[in-house]
This record gives sequence, C-alpha cells and structure tokens, in this order.
Amino acid sequence: MKKRIGSYPRVRVEGGGRAVVSQAGGVLLVETARKTGLDQTISAALTPWRKPRAVHDPGKILLDVAMAIALGGDCLADVGMLRAEPAVFGPVASDPTVSRLIDTLAAAGPKALDAIRAARGEVPARVWKLAGTSAPDAAGEVIVDLDGVLVLAHSEKQDAAATWKKSFGHHPLMGFVDHGSGGTGEPVAALLRPGNAGSNTAADHITTTRLALAQLPKRHRRGRSTLIRTDSAGGTHEFLAWLSQRGRWLSYSVGMTITDAIHQAVLKVPASAWTPAVEPGGEIREGAWTAELDGDVLKGWPRGMRLVVRKERPHPGAQLRFTDADGLRLTCFATNTSDGKITDLELRHRRRARAEDRIRNARATGLRNLPLHDTAQNRIWLEIVQLALDLLAWLPMLALTGKPRLWEPRRLRLRLFSAAAQLVSTARRQHLRFARHWPWTDVITDAVQRLAALPNPG
Repeated sequence: MKKRIGSYPRVRVEGGGRAVVSQAGGVLLVETARKTGLDQTISAALTPWRKPRAVHDPGKILLDVAMAIALGGDCLADVGMLRAEPAVFGPVASDPTVSRLIDTLAAAGPKALDAIRAARGEVPARVWKLAGTSAPDAAGEVIVDLDGVLVLAHSEKQDAAATWKKSFGHHPLMGFVDHGSGGTGEPVAALLRPGNAGSNTAADHITTTRLALAQLPKRHRRGRSTLIRTDSAGGTHEFLAWLSQRGRWLSYSVGMTITDAIHQAVLKVPASAWTPAVEPGGEIREGAWTAELDGDVLKGWPRGMRLVVRKERPHPGAQLRFTDADGLRLTCFATNTSDGKITDLELRHRRRARAEDRIRNARATGLRNLPLHDTAQNRIWLEIVQLALDLLAWLPMLALTGKPRLWEPRRLRLRLFSAAAQLVSTARRQHLRFARHWPWTDVITDAVQRLAALPNPG
C-alpha cells in the first residue's frame, strides 16, 4: 500500500479541450440585457459614433465591457474573457478597437455622456413593470440614496487629489435606488469629482439628484412618491431649498450636523418627550430614543421641515464627540414627511445604511480604481460601471428568488457566473449543459427559464 502524499488528488493538466465554455453563467447577463432591451437602447444611442463600414457596433462594445466588469473585470482588456467565448457573447471587438471607442466617446464630452444616460433612463420603466411586486416602487414610493465614494489612485491621474481622509484619488458622488429589505439596489447617478471635492457641496448634490431623477421612470421624476435620502453631507440650506422648490415637491430625509443650536435644543427636551426607537420588526431598540425638535432651531430652513433627533448608547469602544450629551451619541435628520410617527421616520432614515452596501458592491464592480488617465475617459468608465451594476441589479430582480435574490456581486460571480458548461449543437441550435453536480446549476437553469418567459422588448 502506497502512502498518500498531500490532501488533494493529482490530475494531469493539458490544453486542447473543445466544446467547453468557461464563465458560462454569464449567459444570465446576456439574457438580462436582451430581455430588458438594454442592448437595443445602447446601440441606438451610440449610432452617431459608428463609423461607416465598421464591423463592431459601439453599443455592443460598451455593453461587452460592462459585462466583463460584471463578471469581475477591472480594466478594458478584461473584455478578452468574452472574446474567448463567441458562442455565448457573440463577436467581441479587439482591445485596440475598444480603446479607440473610449477615446472617441471621451472626446465627445457631455454629448456622449448624455446619450448613454438617456439610453439607460429608458430601461428602468420596463424592468420595474416586468418585476411586478419585486419592483422598487411596488409600495408606491421610490427611495434614492446619495453618498460619496473615495476611489484611490496610485498614479498621477487627472483630477486626482488629496482626500479628506488623507488618501489620494477621486471623490465621486453616487445615487442608488433602494430595493428594500427583499432586494439590493441599482445605480441612477454618478458624478466624478476630484479627490478634494467637499462632502457637503450643495451644487454637487443638486447635480447628482438631477441625474438620478432623469434615470427614474417619468412618473417618479417629481412628487412626494420619490424620497431623496442622504447623510449629513446633504444637510445644507441650498440643497433642502432645491428639494422643496414649488413644482418639484420631492420628499427628503437628510442627515443634519449637530450644531450648537441643535445641541442646546436637545438639552431642553423633557424626558417625557423621548420615544423608544424601534427595529424593523416593530420591537423596541434597546438603548435608543427619538424626539422631534421645534421652535427657533427651525428658523431659516424650508417651510414644512421637521427635525428629528436620536440619542443612543454608543457601541463598545466608540468615542463620544463634543456634540454628544450625557454619555449618549446624538444624531439628527430633517424630513418634510408630514405624517407618520417619528419612530417610523427615524427607522426609514436609519435604513440609509444600505447605501454602504451599494458602495461596497460598486467597489467590487469596477470602482476599486479608475483605470484610465484622463477625467473624460474615466467619466465614460463610470457610466460603464453603472451599466454593469444595472445588470447585476436587474438580474436578481427579474430571475432570482429566495436567498439568491439577495446575493451580492461577489457571490453571484462565485456561484453562478463562474460555472462552466458543455456546448452542444443539436438541430442547428446550440445548447449549454451545466454540470449536474454543480450545487447551483438549478439556480442558473431556473433563472434562464424565468428570463425566457418574459416578453421580448418591442
């Protein structure tokens, strides 16, 4: 009996295999783009940049790069993953062709950005209609979260600068539609800014909100059914006045900095006015209370604004600030929602923390760094990243159920997209056969069937 060496079996490795497709789970992204009509809208939008007798369509080139990013790529050259599997992804442009398109779109400036954004803005209305009860507006309200992202740069890229966290890079401001506790979220805005851009710049928040509203279905671009939610970076007079402007009528839930006036008002709140905060299930949150402030502290702010303060025992190891009181951490937010209990409004605002999950997913999907040098090029890259995040948000919403519906991009790649399959040709049609022993083959095939059952775009 020979003694076994090592814990793993030894296998011989050789090349030359045929009829095997790697990253075969990427067919889910292809079918999502097809059923949502994203491929058609992007192709039509970029028609002005298609040269006569060009072999590759600019819209498909851009969408191919987005799919490569969705599969885990982080540079333009990673589109080679798709080029290696033409049976699934079709003809894919060469690296020089991809680079030339990015340069051409970057040179076009706002015209190209507007075309891409307009194409993306046409799709959500159809996707949300197909999603039915899983759509983010199924409850009648759409919540858009705004938050900044620090993207580090390891070389002298254009507009890279020192950030407020003493790092070096860029500071984009992004917006995401919250899909609620039963889903993830999708991007609706991305404003590329230098690393030294201020966190509470009202003009940038207004611009990002305009971009976000343009991506929503038309019925949600104004009115109380759309809630804009930010942290204290959005708590400025100019931004709240813009949100409250007549004819716009947007709802908002915006964090506020604890000023001395607010701090003094909190100290005057009687103990009987504090209400225990609640958890999502309705149970009382231990060690947290909420109260509403009024009086002089609201002077100078938009009419109808409510100011809600929350005090909570700090977590172990957390350091208190000068604005805290009686050993309790104070936070505050403003809203123009006139009805509802303050505990429910506070819980709604606390759920803004989901934006941190969206940012983490964006970092894992092409936003870990900006791979190009010029700012104009990186603006195009940021739009491509949003296309990738769109696909990763719409796929679960349309085709996945149960726990897979909540899987983040890293898990989707590991369990679904990375699955290999055998390519079989029968009756002049090609079929992908996934391994029977792969634990998530049923998830893949069920998702493909749900996508196939959806109506084709007009």
